Amino acid sequence: MSVNQVLELIREKKIEYVDFRFVDLGGKAHHISLPATEVDADTFVNGVAFDGSSIQGFRGIEESDMVMMPDTETVYVDPFTAHATLIVMCNIHTPDGDRYERDPRSIAQKAEEFLQTAGIGTTAYFAPESEFFIFDDVRYETSMNSSSFYVDSEEASWNTNRKEEGGNLGFKVRTKGGYVPVAPVDTQQDLRSEMCRLLQEAGLRVERHHHEVATAGQGEINFRFDTLTSTADNLMKYKYIVHNTARQFGKVATFMPKPLFGDNGSGMHVHQSIFDGDTPLFYEKGGYGNLSEMALHYIGGILHHAPALLAITNPSTNSFKRLVPGYEAPVNLVFSKGNRSAAVRIPVAAVTPKGCRIEFRTPDSTANPYLAFAAMLMAGLDGIKRKLDPSALGYGPFDKNIYELSDADKREIRSVPGTMEESLDALEADHEFLLDGGVFTKDFIDNYIAVKRSEAKSVAIRIHPQEYNLYFDC
Repeated sequence: MSVNQVLELIREKKIEYVDFRFVDLGGKAHHISLPATEVDADTFVNGVAFDGSSIQGFRGIEESDMVMMPDTETVYVDPFTAHATLIVMCNIHTPDGDRYERDPRSIAQKAEEFLQTAGIGTTAYFAPESEFFIFDDVRYETSMNSSSFYVDSEEASWNTNRKEEGGNLGFKVRTKGGYVPVAPVDTQQDLRSEMCRLLQEAGLRVERHHHEVATAGQGEINFRFDTLTSTADNLMKYKYIVHNTARQFGKVATFMPKPLFGDNGSGMHVHQSIFDGDTPLFYEKGGYGNLSEMALHYIGGILHHAPALLAITNPSTNSFKRLVPGYEAPVNLVFSKGNRSAAVRIPVAAVTPKGCRIEFRTPDSTANPYLAFAAMLMAGLDGIKRKLDPSALGYGPFDKNIYELSDADKREIRSVPGTMEESLDALEADHEFLLDGGVFTKDFIDNYIAVKRSEAKSVAIRIHPQEYNLYFDC
């Protein structure tokens, strides 16, 4: 969409405000709204100034001036504001006009540029399956003398005996029993359908929605794949619409990986493929899972660099509460066709040559999508460049249910890091593949690790309620 087309859209839709947005290091969106009367062609040339020192991990106060440069291809009308508002995503530039090297969206674009200059293909496609919970009540506290959280859902298995005004109507979702039940067990059909309607109005091609495995309102909506940066933009749009639609229904949505103990967490399985023009490069009829040698090398790169990748694709202490055996969590660093216990799965049901892809199942939605997709692409491209054979490296293929293996057999399979600190250690030791083509910089990696180590420390030094349960009577 050209600048003139955006300005015409503002007039046609009687837009009152234009909301300029960027994404911080952790993947949260920030915004500044301008009256539409103050937005003209020069706004899209000169950008919108903001204070970078107020954003964690960006700039010091002595160099705080930064500029949002709008991308006219990302505009959509905000479905939630009382005053007609147009949303536009932005890249971050320095006052000198240079692309800011810590801007996550710019890093995603540099990864796409690197793919093309590497002579491997023209386009990388991504499709995330981002799961979420819908709760009716959320409370939490952490202070000097108290630490607690409490969540509740009308669907939750623990509410079968709750006394309610008018009587308890039953039909609760059993623990691990929530995969695609119909109403009245699934109480959130209309809510998810409304989310889908708004996503479609905002330009996403929604493919399906359903209740997920866990009790207490876990759901999933799938939208169509797109190029790397566009998919990250779409995921930001997806989370914004899911969060705010839930709020309109008097509920709250969370993409937190493990909000409940004892049931499945929420992942973000990421489907990936590379094309050269219209030609799919991951397909080869008769290969394992109909994959080409290039695709297998891409898998080799993902699995080889997985311990470091997780610092970016699973970048929270809570991420590793999900990555434990027994809850369908993809903790095993192996690949397999159709096997959901593997970190990398090759979908085989109803797959066409152009639909041939790999699925990295370990990530979750605490990831900044621009950074996560870029890092996965760089790991895969490193595997292609170095011809990393996942079979020769001991990563499979593994077509058994890993969860049912003996303990001795399980010990032969490499697993993901057990904590956020371990993944950060791995990233510190293994990040050269991210620096290729200047996609990530050493400054960015060092800064990212420092920010994430600070998060991990803030959790590690706090007293946990389970410690009272274990040790108070010592």
